[in-house]
Formats: sequence, C-alpha cells, structure tokens
Amino acid sequence: MQAIRKRYFPALAEYLRSRSEESLYRAGELGRELDGFNPEELIAMHEESLQKLVANVESEEALQLYNRSFLFLIELMVAVRYEASADRSIEQRFTEMREMLFRSNRSFEMVKNKYENVLQHMDSGIAIFDSDGILSFINVQMAKLLDIPRQTLIGCNMKEILRHSQLGVSTKRTILRLYREMFLMRSKYYEFEYKDGKHLLVTVTYGDQLDGDFLFSVKDVSEYKQIEQTAMQNDKLAMLGKIAAAIAHEIRNPLTSIRGFIQLLRPYLLQVGKEEYARIILTEIDRANDIIYEFLNSSKPSAPMKQYVSINSLIKEVVLLTESESLLRNCEIKAEWHANDVFVSIDVKQVKQVVLNIIKNALDAIEDVQLERRGRIDVIGRSDGQYAEIVIRDNGKGMDKATMSRLFDPFFTTKQLGTGLGLSVSYRIVRNHGGAIRVDSQAGSGTEFIIYLPLAE
Repeated sequence: MQAIRKRYFPALAEYLRSRSEESLYRAGELGRELDGFNPEELIAMHEESLQKLVANVESEEALQLYNRSFLFLIELMVAVRYEASADRSIEQRFTEMREMLFRSNRSFEMVKNKYENVLQHMDSGIAIFDSDGILSFINVQMAKLLDIPRQTLIGCNMKEILRHSQLGVSTKRTILRLYREMFLMRSKYYEFEYKDGKHLLVTVTYGDQLDGDFLFSVKDVSEYKQIEQTAMQNDKLAMLGKIAAAIAHEIRNPLTSIRGFIQLLRPYLLQVGKEEYARIILTEIDRANDIIYEFLNSSKPSAPMKQYVSINSLIKEVVLLTESESLLRNCEIKAEWHANDVFVSIDVKQVKQVVLNIIKNALDAIEDVQLERRGRIDVIGRSDGQYAEIVIRDNGKGMDKATMSRLFDPFFTTKQLGTGLGLSVSYRIVRNHGGAIRVDSQAGSGTEFIIYLPLAE
C-alpha cells in the first residue's frame, strides 16, 4: 500500500502536466497491481495526491485539475479487479466513488480558499519536498525567484527540476549549491547573494519535524544586511575614537619638541645652504599635527552644544566662507533655500564643519577634471516636513559604486594627500544630531550629498 502511494503521486502529477498517452498508461500499470483493493482507500489515495497538486494553483485551475484527474482515476479503476459485495454491485460502487470525489472537491475548495492567500502570498518563498525528494508544494514567491510556472514543477524531483528548460544557468548553479549545503552537509541556514545584488537567507526544516517532508524557506534579507553594515560602520567609528584618544597625546608632545629644535637649527642650516631641509621637515611635522588634530576631532563630537538656528542663515554663512576659494578655482557656488525659513536645533560649529568638508571635497572633485563648462556647486536648503535637508550638488568627476560603498570608512581616501577622516567625522557628527547623510553619484556625472537634520520642535 505504501509503495503504491509513493508511485501514485508523481504518476498523477506527470499526467496532469503532459496529458500524454504514456503517462495515462502508467495508471493502468498501477491498477493491475491493486487486485482486491478497497475502493475507499483508492479514493483517499487519489484525494491526498490531488490536494498536494491543487495547493499550488489558483482556485479555477484547481477545479480543472479535479476534472482532468477523473480520466486518470477511471483508467486506474478499469485495471483494478473489484469484487461485488452482497448489498452493492460494482456499478453502485463506482457511482458512490464518483460522488465521494465531488464532495471532496467542494470541501477542499472551501478550505483552500481560506488558507491559500496566507501561504501563496507570503514575502518568503516556500517549497516542500516529500521524503522521496519529490516537490509537493511551491508558493508564488518561490516560483518568482525561480522564474518558472509553479504547475510545471509539482511532482518533479531534484534532477527533473534541474533539467527544466526554463531554468537559467545561474539559477541551476544556485540550486546545486543549496543542495550540497542543505542535503549533503545538513546546514539549517545558508545565506548568499543572488541576482541584482539581493541577499537571500535559506532555512530548511528537516523531515523528522514534518512527518518526513522537507520545508525550504527563502527570504530576502537585503534590508537587514544594510542595517548590519550601518552597525559595522558605527563600530568602526567608535574604534576610531578610541584610537584617537589613545595616540594623540603620545605623538603630539614629541612632535612639538622636534619642531622647536628644528627651528633652533634653522640658522646653522642656512649657513651651509641647507635651509630647504628645515622647510621640508617643518612642513611634514605640520602635516602630522594636522592628522592628529583630525584624529582628535573624530573622537570629540559626542555631545553637541545645540542652538536654535535657521538653515537659511547657516547656508548663507557657509557660502560666504567658501565663495572666495571657489572663485580662485574657477567654480561658481550658488545658494538656494526654502521660502519659509526652516529651523533646527544643532551645534553650529560641528554642522558647519560638515558642510564645509563636503564643499571642499566638491571643489577638489571639480578641480580634478577638465570641464568644458565652468565648475558649479549648488547648496540648497529645504524641508520634507520631518527633516531639514541641506543638499550639496556638484558637476565634478563623480564616483563609482566601489568608492561610494567605502566613502564614510575611516582612513579611506582617493586623494594623494588626504587623511580619509573628513567624511567619517562628518558622518558621526550628523548621526549624533539624530540625522543622516545620503549620497548619489555616478562617475563623470557629479555628486549629490543630502544632509538630513531633525526639525526643531
């Protein structure tokens, strides 16, 4: 009985998929092995297999499958030898069986309509394999991930799925990798990067918890990965602060002493014609002091001294401070702001430092490329109702995705003489104000920074 059940489901699934004479012949083969089989058990076996199949299709298609399955069942019953009982003829038994099928059809449709939307439209892909490795259920989301119609997969084993004509090469490789991890190595969780940079998490519930079945669940965790990367960024900044506090005093004092002695030696170097050595040494010491100063700044902005400030006035002041340098670099800087003034509660010095850092980077980006038109930087103040926004847009050289992904990492820089601390410090300042920084850029098309600061109450 159990052996027939295992063969009946894939045989019925194959017939409903192909409706070929060969698949219908298999019904007769099964029927010839069922001498003296109880009709009620036969109906129950057919109904159980059919329920697995219609669980993967819409209600209208489920009714069509029920109707088409009758031919398979009739072919099976023709091959089965029944014995007439004293109270009922074989014809009466066939009539009863047909009525049982119709009642089963109606009752199952009611249950299916109740739970179908829950399973089929979950945001996770779900697939169930039975103990023989045959796919018995697959929901809409999983079919979307595979990009294959659900009804063409039900009743297939893993080899048949991999041979599917509509399955892409990259998807086949992914399935094989999952098969190795989940079935051979018995991993319960597996995370990987899929098409378009999506991060998918696969979980499996093994047969001992599901009466022999294997349940696969696939969930898009790209948003969670973004949160994880943000947390890692915060950890890096916290570590940067600890490093800065630890080394600043250890290095700054010896540099001050060295600088003083070099200045004392400067007249003697002048006498022997080596004053250039003193100039180079002093320049490098000053550069080292600048790096230490930025280290200290990276650990300072933890408690902003907030004031009630107009975003418009802040932008006006920053533009005045950078206007002369921008003209020297053949760059035009323009300011725009919201008609209704927007107010924020911020540490003016810290936020001004952030805006100046970004404008300085914009000037460097414009200077690094030969533009047919004049360089331009737009500084815009506006509000979305919840946050005040400061937009800084340039028409410089732009950035590729690899550079953007590391933009706020401490010590990462694309400049020959840069320290890689300016934007990481800016990021921390804005975060300490309860805001955020967003960047949009393309190589050769300029860059746009948007600073979000909470509106003052």
